Amino acid sequence: MSRLFQNAKFFTTVNHLKDLPDTPAEIAFVGRSNAGKSSAINTLCNHVRLAFVSKTPGRTQHINFFELSNGCFMADLPGYGYAQVPEAVRAHWVTLLGQYLQTRPQLRGLVLIMDARHPLKDSDKKMLEFFLPTGKPVHILLSKADKLSKNEQIKTLSAVKQSLRGMAQTQQISVQLFSSLKKQGIDEAEAAVGAWFASDQPHADNEV
Repeated sequence: MSRLFQNAKFFTTVNHLKDLPDTPAEIAFVGRSNAGKSSAINTLCNHVRLAFVSKTPGRTQHINFFELSNGCFMADLPGYGYAQVPEAVRAHWVTLLGQYLQTRPQLRGLVLIMDARHPLKDSDKKMLEFFLPTGKPVHILLSKADKLSKNEQIKTLSAVKQSLRGMAQTQQISVQLFSSLKKQGIDEAEAAVGAWFASDQPHADNEV
């Protein structure tokens, strides 16, 4: 089986929209600070420190780009929902994050990381409400699933799916359990994201 994330390589880091790279297509990873985003990226890419796992939530304030095995790209976005950073820094990255998500033409979909023990916090719901009007899909990884029993995992997944049904553009959202520690959910995540790039291929020749 071809691994989309397997040989991902760091490409560049960006702090201003004008510096965004000219990529053919990309997906983005985002999540609340400390939701397990960096660990999920490292697990998917089978790389211990591809994405830096900070002990300080809110540390990553840039957009980091990685090149994937299919020639497309992955963007690791700053964590959100963490208040203990200087206001000027937070304002900058909220603007950077918001404009990137709503205006980036190469963006094919968003992978949203949530801690399975604390899913759908207000900031997660705001992120979904903010992004879904773009018409692009969202795939949710309920990370740290290993912290829950099998029964709790089933109940959590069901509860999140039920909650999402009340949102607009529900057909654009998919959700799964994921564990970096147990390597749970890698194939499912690859299949979901790979489909975004695959569906994009027939239109590639028509793009200007």
